[in-house]
Amino acid sequence: QVQLVESGGGLVQAGGSLRLSCSASGRTFSRYAMGWFRQAPGQERDFVAAISWSGGSTYYTDSVKGRFTISRDNAKNTVYLQMNSLKPEDTAVYYCTTASTGWARQGRYDFEYWGQGTQVTVSS
Repeated sequence: QVQLVESGGGLVQAGGSLRLSCSASGRTFSRYAMGWFRQAPGQERDFVAAISWSGGSTYYTDSVKGRFTISRDNAKNTVYLQMNSLKPEDTAVYYCTTASTGWARQGRYDFEYWGQGTQVTVSS
């Protein structure tokens, strides 16, 4: 079965950086788009970023554009989320997810498998 394991979360001061990693197994990683979502306490799970199968197309929610970068290494079956200039409002559990296709118009993926999440806490 598909397994996604996130790592790299932690506590950081505002303005700092973190890099999240997500290691995937269970199917051919390079065929599918990947994404990151986050969920703050008492909030719904929200889209953060997505990347197509080749890495050629990326999508971001407006609040992280220019600060976060999603990337992937298909040889390592891993997707990354580089987070810079972190703000207290970025505090959340971050989830890795994989889509049912490799590419979708306007990044409108159907995400079907999820990791357990990794906590990111940004102090002010």
